[in-house]
Amino acid sequence: MRILQFILFYFLALEAYPKKNILFIAVDDLKPSLGVYGDSFAKTPHIDYLASLGTTFTNAHVQQAICAPSRVSLLTGLRPDLTEVWDLETQMRDKNPSIITLPQYYRENGFKTVGMGKIFDNRSVDRGLDKSSWSSPFIRVNVDHPIHGNTITGFQSPENKKILSEIRDKAIADGIPNRDMWQYLRSKHKPSTESFDISDEGYFDGAIALKAVSQINELAKDDDPFFLAVGFQKPHLPFVAPKKYWDLYNRESIELASYQKWARGTVKLSYNNNGEMRSYTDIPDSFEENGLINAEKQKELIHGYYACVSYIDAQVGKILDAVKENNLLENTTIILWGDHGWHLGDHGQWAKHSNFEQATRSPLIIVDPKTKRNNFNSSPTEFIDVFPTLVELSGLKTPDNLQGKSLVPILNGKSKKVKDYAVSQYPRGKAMGYALRNGRYRYVAWYKNRNSIKEQDIIIKELYDYKNDPEETVNIVGIERALAQEFQSSLNNFFDQQTIEKKKFKASQNIQISTIENNLNTFSTSVNLLKNPGFEDGINGWNKGKGCPINSVNNNSRSGDSALMFEGTRCSIFQKINGLKPNTTYKVSVFI
Repeated sequence: MRILQFILFYFLALEAYPKKNILFIAVDDLKPSLGVYGDSFAKTPHIDYLASLGTTFTNAHVQQAICAPSRVSLLTGLRPDLTEVWDLETQMRDKNPSIITLPQYYRENGFKTVGMGKIFDNRSVDRGLDKSSWSSPFIRVNVDHPIHGNTITGFQSPENKKILSEIRDKAIADGIPNRDMWQYLRSKHKPSTESFDISDEGYFDGAIALKAVSQINELAKDDDPFFLAVGFQKPHLPFVAPKKYWDLYNRESIELASYQKWARGTVKLSYNNNGEMRSYTDIPDSFEENGLINAEKQKELIHGYYACVSYIDAQVGKILDAVKENNLLENTTIILWGDHGWHLGDHGQWAKHSNFEQATRSPLIIVDPKTKRNNFNSSPTEFIDVFPTLVELSGLKTPDNLQGKSLVPILNGKSKKVKDYAVSQYPRGKAMGYALRNGRYRYVAWYKNRNSIKEQDIIIKELYDYKNDPEETVNIVGIERALAQEFQSSLNNFFDQQTIEKKKFKASQNIQISTIENNLNTFSTSVNLLKNPGFEDGINGWNKGKGCPINSVNNNSRSGDSALMFEGTRCSIFQKINGLKPNTTYKVSVFI
């Protein structure tokens, strides 16, 4: 009888404590422009409410401030130097065939994994948006507004659709193939903003929210736990949102970034060239002689960014309502994160693509029914910490090789921090900059050769004190030399540890690793032999043949910020490569 009672109790216990679901919300280009992060200008009641249910990490940093590398890092728990995804064209599984992603791990542990919207950057995974990660085919969502129909390259206003339709008709007549039409249209007409009086589902993110609500209603009927990933595209450029969200803000009250110069003691390497922003067709003429966008356009862009944030906030509210209506709140872990921050004019910068605070810092909010509410934590945390945190909250075994640390001790209130600093990085051609961010300072070291990290090859060092200089106006590395050396020692130790971690991880991928030099993260990787391959420095290093004009432009880039434009058909550009070795395979690739 006692054995029978024990068995009965055991099964009752299993029934009483089922596996928790995961609601995984990704927001593109979201900086901490949220009420819960202290931004009194932002109107984000739904995300603020979500944060009240759990922990808000106020010093969370991405591993690289650009979409594909950042997302791959978060979704694998590995830094870009291990995944080798540093750009917008490398396929994650080409470099790491056996890599395990977060949704894939949940799928292998009995969860139904469902994805929609922007989770991975599609340029870093297969056409199934990483087919291995999902229990069923990744959900594709199209806009089909009952009055205005689908968008044209994301725009809905009659004015923009008329212009784009005329361009498309001419392109068809000129023989532009359909596969190239989207890119062609964007090269001809791509305004940076649009405010149009339309219901939420008239744009992509409103349609995504409706599909997510529908999925939650269906998943709630099943006894199996689910991992639902919902990815929103805004506030990524162009800043397009229904007019009612623009109306939440008074443009005249918008304040511009107070410091729009380079920090004293820095060089060009630290900054992006605003290539992403310049690719929008209304932007080049908005730059003044001082190199800054004129004040009126800056206000319009900031207005558009906040309108998009409020638009996304409303969509998050719809999803949270569906969670509550299906009685899932007490059995679901919810995470909301942005894939990186965004410059809104500070340092004269727009978009991301840097190692500054505005680019690497992004919201991270985690809610779990068994952890603290209204919890705020300002210790340095990283987005690679998400993977081990979620699996621990779900009671799963943590996979080997993850580089992040679980944040559960912070969520439970048992610890105030789990690490001393967060690490971010950003490449510039062959160079790579690494940033360490602790509770007060940011230290950055730019290395000449990303494939051979040596302290003697550092080009420039940067150090910023956020207590005394929150806007990063002065690089104090020459003043605080002892402190800078402490950070450099920590960075050296980081490289030593990462060398060990990378060797172990690559062994699990059946990839051969070369001899490690200087106990640092030097591995056998392909090296681009071309000078200035991405044309970020114009056509320096290249030789022009006779014929039509050739220019470097800041749109239609494959990776980085620039591309080459041929203004005709009879022209050429070439570069001589010295030192090629016999019996060696070289790969030549070009994106047209």
